[in-house]
Amino acid sequence: MAAVPFPHMSDDASAKGVVSTWFVEPGEQVGPETLIAEVAVDKVDMEVYPPAAGTITLLVPEGEEVSQGTPIARVE
Repeated sequence: MAAVPFPHMSDDASAKGVVSTWFVEPGEQVGPETLIAEVAVDKVDMEVYPPAAGTITLLVPEGEEVSQGTPIARVE
């Protein structure tokens, strides 16, 4: 299993962000080249790709605020 963390996008360790958009559905097959989400902190957006291939499970719904480093999905 590989966790997909919310990326560190700010030097402020306590900064929070949101999953703006999921581009995949739960149970979908993904690989390291698959764009799975777009996340945002303040005015900075970033694309997220999984670290490994497998079946994705989404852990955080769109629009939910989370801390940087928090797992937002996992790939099994």
